[in-house]
Amino acid sequence: MDENTKRFLVNQMVWLGIYFAISLVISILIPFPYSLVILIGVILGLAYWRRRRFMRQVGSAGSVFGNPFGSKGIEYYCMNCGTKHNKISCPNCGSKLKKAGF
Repeated sequence: MDENTKRFLVNQMVWLGIYFAISLVISILIPFPYSLVILIGVILGLAYWRRRRFMRQVGSAGSVFGNPFGSKGIEYYCMNCGTKHNKISCPNCGSKLKKAGF
């Protein structure tokens, strides 16, 4: 097993332990019907927070369901003359061949 895989597994086990400890404490302190609602809310909130933190570390700005290419989107370049455009055919030379870039 390489170092990245070990780090990933340790991280997953730590978070599994955190989720288990939180659910155990809430289940002991709060009676059943209320503890279930609180547990669902806490677990969803913690999962949302983890996802936002991960997206910030990766460098993706915006929400979880946002544009994966950032705010500017995909840019298209004409393969004939190299003009950047978002139209069906190139406004410069009229060619319909284009390539995507970031």
